[in-house]
Amino acid sequence: MRSSTRSAVDPFIVMDVMQAAAAAEAAGRHIIHMEVGQPGTGAPRGAVDALGQAMGQGPLGYTVALGLPALRARIARMYGDWYNVDLDPSRVVITPGSSGGFILAFTALFDTGDRVGIGAPGYPSYRQILKALALDPVDLPTSPENRYQPVPADFASMDLAGLMVASPANPTGTMLDRDAMAALVGACDAAGASFISDEIYHGIEYEKKAVTALEVTDDCYVINSFSKYFSMTGWRVGWMVVPEDHVRIVERIAQNLFICAPHASQIAALAAMDCDGELQANMDVYRANRALMLEGLAEAGFTDIAPPYGAFYVYADVSALTHDSRLLAAEILEKAGVAVTPGLDFDPARGLSTLRFSYARSTVDIAEGLARLKAFMAAR
Repeated sequence: MRSSTRSAVDPFIVMDVMQAAAAAEAAGRHIIHMEVGQPGTGAPRGAVDALGQAMGQGPLGYTVALGLPALRARIARMYGDWYNVDLDPSRVVITPGSSGGFILAFTALFDTGDRVGIGAPGYPSYRQILKALALDPVDLPTSPENRYQPVPADFASMDLAGLMVASPANPTGTMLDRDAMAALVGACDAAGASFISDEIYHGIEYEKKAVTALEVTDDCYVINSFSKYFSMTGWRVGWMVVPEDHVRIVERIAQNLFICAPHASQIAALAAMDCDGELQANMDVYRANRALMLEGLAEAGFTDIAPPYGAFYVYADVSALTHDSRLLAAEILEKAGVAVTPGLDFDPARGLSTLRFSYARSTVDIAEGLARLKAFMAAR
């Protein structure tokens, strides 16, 4: 049977690393997982309890495509609490995870063949979803001097239909301050390009609050999710904020592509937003893990890293250690029992010289993983 050219997307390398780690565990080895960007905690207890109560009250069917009104209103209130942004709940669209948000955003904003700029290193699924939609992802190689974030000069001479940014970013954990965000928004506005801000790691910040694009402009798409800060990866529920005149555009697409986000997940998400105590306890773990990572990786010899101000990653330049980060990651897994991610997922051109370390798991696991990495590097 024939297949489409759009289907020729690259594999997600971190999933291959996870598979290799799972095979090692199946063979009886104890593997420390620093490869996957998934919280080590489950959904907040209040979210689980709320869903149990709802299931006891009757069947859960479709919701309207834009999502439960109560959840949309609660998300809008959060923007006031977190950022002092007065957001109309009608602009909030509930999505099946941030991945569903990317599909909706790219479909609503771009036509076949449009060129969309994405920072490199960056989340690999941006590139693959764009390809699958017959769009043209344009990697913008970012520099350490700019915290591995795009700046207007990176795309000044390009004819882009849009720009996708992430702050805090995956894989680097770096963030855009308000001036940097405003400069990108202004450059896109001047070029007639759409601006999309991936804010999935908001809430996971360490030294200062992340800036939402909505503090700068209403003429943008903002995409977020309950996966990271709210610790609900498998529930597949997220949200978008879109300009008022795009709500109906996105609604029509969502009706046809997804019908709605999972009703059960929306109920749990609404309750999760009021579980501050548990969520802040998770943040205490991330803070402790981050401190261990910054000290332990340096002691092991991984000293050239991006400044991780948010998320739960450390992105390290390992060009002094290897010419192929895939081989180094495989060696670390085999000899140290620690799973880490080679940078090719995030930067196809330069990723052979980088590794990503995730510290989303328990502090006990992070401490053990760092001890193994130190021993590995000492013996190498």
